[in-house]
Amino acid sequence: MILHKLFCDIDDFCAVFIPEWQRTRLLNGRCKRNTPKMLCESEIITIVVLYQTSGYRTLKWFYTKHLAQNLKGEFPNLPSYNRFVELMSEILEPLAAFMQSRCGQSRGIAFVDSTPLRVCENIRIPRHKTFKEQAGRAKSSTGWFYGFKLHFMVNDCGEILSFCLTRGNVDDHTPVPKLAKRLIGKLFGDRGYVSQKLTELLAKQNVELITTLKKNMKPKVIVAFDKLILRKRSIIETINDQLKNTFNLEHSRHRSLRNFVVNAIACLVAYSYQKKKPSLNINHADLLPFVQ
Repeated sequence: MILHKLFCDIDDFCAVFIPEWQRTRLLNGRCKRNTPKMLCESEIITIVVLYQTSGYRTLKWFYTKHLAQNLKGEFPNLPSYNRFVELMSEILEPLAAFMQSRCGQSRGIAFVDSTPLRVCENIRIPRHKTFKEQAGRAKSSTGWFYGFKLHFMVNDCGEILSFCLTRGNVDDHTPVPKLAKRLIGKLFGDRGYVSQKLTELLAKQNVELITTLKKNMKPKVIVAFDKLILRKRSIIETINDQLKNTFNLEHSRHRSLRNFVVNAIACLVAYSYQKKKPSLNINHADLLPFVQ
């Protein structure tokens, strides 16, 4: 990732978004001093996104061993690491809005999935305190976990269309109608999204939900094109794998909810800048046999 391009994109967005956001947001009634920061919002967002692409597994090592030593010229006013962690919580809203601006466009084919974000090992659940009021315990295809879920949709080019974070024990069906608000065409999911109620709800939004069948379900007729695309649903599983392994979506070192969300969204932003995304490489010539 080119650092200067990333910063320019973020800075151009913040120059428009932040003044309007500060003018319209509701305060909690307490007066705050507008103390000048050593880093502006654009620089903070750039750093947290850059961390996701650095290969470092901890933010502290990235900040102290790489950023403070090798990129001192680009960020001459770096505060201490502890101060930077405090500043991270203040850029959640601009970062989320920037990621919304990075979302792709629906092309008629979309895939939906969720992935668990564990905040601790299961054996440590009784002692976990950081997300005691927010996290939930649930069972995924890989077993029980304690934490949150990232729900998201992607198009056939691997671009993220929409996303949201929920407790771990929230049903996968719940956020789908809201995530599919701007979708058109067909939405493909695994057997976890089998639901007549959800299918009818999406149909009212002009979205056709197509899922794999559960073992105890009777076979049903699926048109050849839908069956072919359904077999390619692994594209979103590949993206899940990249978010957790290439980037740093899931770890158990978070100490505040806002910084946890900042880390998750920064991971999505970093993925949006990835040049070669998983793609089905569908073109008009491929569709001709199915539309005739």
